[in-house]
Amino acid sequence: MASASTPTRTPEAAELVARRYPEDVATQGNIDLIDEICTEDVVDHSPLGELTGREEQKAQIRMLREAFADFSATVEDVVTEGDVVAMRITLRGMHKGPFMGVEATGNTFEVSNMVFTRVEDGLIAERWVIPDMMGMLTQLGIVELPKM
Repeated sequence: MASASTPTRTPEAAELVARRYPEDVATQGNIDLIDEICTEDVVDHSPLGELTGREEQKAQIRMLREAFADFSATVEDVVTEGDVVAMRITLRGMHKGPFMGVEATGNTFEVSNMVFTRVEDGLIAERWVIPDMMGMLTQLGIVELPKM
């Protein structure tokens, strides 16, 4: 039986650690948890750019939480295969601070986000984050869709 300091290496354990990022880090704002659940050289691939290391991860989460009041990431579905956890997540928030060079609009958004997390030795080693950026930017009033 594994102790609290020895991570288990089961699909269930992989799912638990992967879920902590959207639920505890992004939604609850427990940014320092990144030190406990991610490898030192964790890599995050997303439309906002590729991030390497824990400090870059923390900076991005701080930016998102400052840009969006009540930012939340709700896990809707999870599928785990080996060391990869696929999650369908709903992102929500109100635009209250600068985001991608755009000042606050005061608008809210609710979009889907697909996240694939690779777990290595019980820690998050790599994430592929694929949010509905067009939906988000449209709902925030930053981008206007062409008339059909």
